[in-house]
Amino acid sequence: MQDERSTPLRPDAQRNRERILEVALTELTRAADAPLSTIAKKAGVGQGTFYRNFPNREALVLEVYRYEMQQVADTAVQLLRSRTPDQALREWMDRLAQYAMAKAGLADALRKSTGRYGSLAQLGHGPVTRAVTLLLNANEQAGTIRPGLTPDDFVLAIAGLWQIDPHRDWQPRAKRLLDLVMDGLRAGAIRSPGRPEPD
Repeated sequence: MQDERSTPLRPDAQRNRERILEVALTELTRAADAPLSTIAKKAGVGQGTFYRNFPNREALVLEVYRYEMQQVADTAVQLLRSRTPDQALREWMDRLAQYAMAKAGLADALRKSTGRYGSLAQLGHGPVTRAVTLLLNANEQAGTIRPGLTPDDFVLAIAGLWQIDPHRDWQPRAKRLLDLVMDGLRAGAIRSPGRPEPD
């Protein structure tokens, strides 16, 4: 996959690839076992084009998941530009919860295709880990969270998010969980949000 990305695709090939990913996201979110032939047909590409881009189901599902997680990760930078560090972190957590609940079907597809659990804990040092690091560092510098927290600490703290049933009224439960996590991150902070720094 790395070699494939190192050579730029022709514009039409890039459009085909992006269209396959768009359709795959919709279809896999709806049904984890969506047929690849259906995805190719709805994307308007032939079987040959489809399999040149994604030789098997695992390759497709991993790329869709990676692309979607990159989108979530990218919002961290955007939020830090327009919010205080603690507001950016808390709002990013809400966006992560929305993603997790809306894309539960995609996580199911990931598990079925690869045997992996579709949670942050399995993403290693990918884009989400970098986003969490960025947010934690900004907050530590601002004194709004306790010092010394790591991305692994954060992932463990929010692990309960993946236990919430996305088909029920998940918003109040996710909000309560993430508020508790945020309170825990703030415990031991150098300064509390809303309080002026000491002279």
